[in-house]
Amino acid sequence: MHGTPHIVSDVMTHTVAAIGRGASFKEIVRMMQDWKVSALPVLEGEGRVVGVVSEADLLPKEEFRDSDPDRYTQLRRLSDLAKAGAVTAGELMSSPALTVPANATLAQAARAMAHAKVKRLPVVDDLGMLQGIVSRADLLKVFLRADEDIAEEVRREVVSYLFPASTSAARVAVRDGVVTLSGRIRDTSLVPVAARLIRAVEGVVDVEFDVSEHGRSSETTPDPSSHSENASPS
Repeated sequence: MHGTPHIVSDVMTHTVAAIGRGASFKEIVRMMQDWKVSALPVLEGEGRVVGVVSEADLLPKEEFRDSDPDRYTQLRRLSDLAKAGAVTAGELMSSPALTVPANATLAQAARAMAHAKVKRLPVVDDLGMLQGIVSRADLLKVFLRADEDIAEEVRREVVSYLFPASTSAARVAVRDGVVTLSGRIRDTSLVPVAARLIRAVEGVVDVEFDVSEHGRSSETTPDPSSHSENASPS
């Protein structure tokens, strides 16, 4: 197949607010407010990402401002107590920074965010230099793709390979990102394969089938991985 998945550099924000290790506590808070972000990459040298400071790293200073934690809390919240006394980005940051390469696929970035439970990731090149920032919202941009664009890719990258026109009469329709493959096809055992390939097309929300096999009137077997894939005679 010839389709190329979108990568992080296709959707990331290129203009990024960042700070150096020596940035003060107030400077960090002010920059977060000005840029309306909840985390900032920390850079050193010519722009290499060495850490990230988030709102969560700043909050212990307020949490423990007027309290005298007991011994149990001191042992359990040792890291937070250290951050409560920190005054620079280098002391506050989480390091090493969790980053994503600019050429990572959107699926890889989404998995990294989900695993780390973060809302955004600094995007870096092969040398660890900051290239941009990618957020959850950026990763969802593929679902704004036009239905006809999705349909054309499904026809070109899936249907033409699995169900060539010389042996089938497969039709593709897309509405609100939901792909429906209908008509008569040469081999309904390929339906589960088609389902997986169609779901890999970016912007696809779900897949449904309404197909029958040439020379047969029996119903096809739906892909067990999806409740919405129905097969019935055309």
